[in-house]
Amino acid sequence: MKTQPLTRRQAVQFLTLATLGRLPSLRAADDTGGWQPLFDGSTLKGWKPTAKSPHSRASKNTTAGNWRVENGAIYGDQDTPGNGGLFITEAVYGDFEVSVETNNDFGPDSGLFLRCTEDGKAYQCLIDYHSGGTIGGILGEGIWKRRGVRNYTFGDTPDVITLNENPEHPCPVLPDSWKSFWRVGEWNEVRARITGDPPTITTWVNGVQIMQHTEPASVHPATGHIGLQIHGGKFTGTVRYRNIRTRQL
Repeated sequence: MKTQPLTRRQAVQFLTLATLGRLPSLRAADDTGGWQPLFDGSTLKGWKPTAKSPHSRASKNTTAGNWRVENGAIYGDQDTPGNGGLFITEAVYGDFEVSVETNNDFGPDSGLFLRCTEDGKAYQCLIDYHSGGTIGGILGEGIWKRRGVRNYTFGDTPDVITLNENPEHPCPVLPDSWKSFWRVGEWNEVRARITGDPPTITTWVNGVQIMQHTEPASVHPATGHIGLQIHGGKFTGTVRYRNIRTRQL
C-alpha cells in the first residue's frame, strides 16, 4: 500500500491524536517484505569511506571523516576541523528503497545518498539537521546547479519548523504538529525510494510521505552506491544511524 501525504486537516487531527496520547506507530506503512539489512549492528562490513568528494577537501581528499560503530549504530563526524566525507556501501543498486533510523546531533549537515558515485555525485534525501536545514527534501548532489526541493525548514531548535511554499508538495505536517511528529533527541525513521531513469525519488519521515521529485531528463548513472554523509566546513557534531535496510524494486 502506498503511503499518502497528510492533508492539512489530517495534520490537525494528527496533532489532536498526539495530544490525547494516542499517537500511532510511525513505522513505515508499506513494509511488505523483501527488506535486507545493510548494517549488522556491530561491524562496518559492507561499507567503505570515500574521500573523493568535495566534503573531504580540507584533508586534500586523503580522509573521509571519522566513521565507527558505537552502541549498535554507525557514528560519523568530522575527523579534523572542517573535513568530512562519505560512507558508502560496497554494493551498487538501481531501483530500490532504503530506510534508516537517525538520532543526530542538531548541527551536522548529513544526507542519505542514492545512486552515489565514489566522488560524491548522487541524488540525496536531505538529513540537514541544523538551523535552516530540512529532512526529507531532495537534492541532486553534484548534479543540480540549484538548491534542492523542500517544503519546510528548521528554526533555531529542532522542535520548530516554518513552512516553505511548495505548491506541488506542501508540507504534510503543520508547525504546531511538528513537536509531536518529530521526536527530538530520540530515533526517527527516514526512508527514500528511487526508481527509473530519469528517476522518481520519494521520501518519508516517520512513515509520512514528505516529498516526491521526478527528474526531467537522464543526467546521472542509473545505478550507484547508497551513502551516508558528514558535511565538511562549518557543520559540526555527530551523526548516528542504525537499522539500515534496503529492498530492491
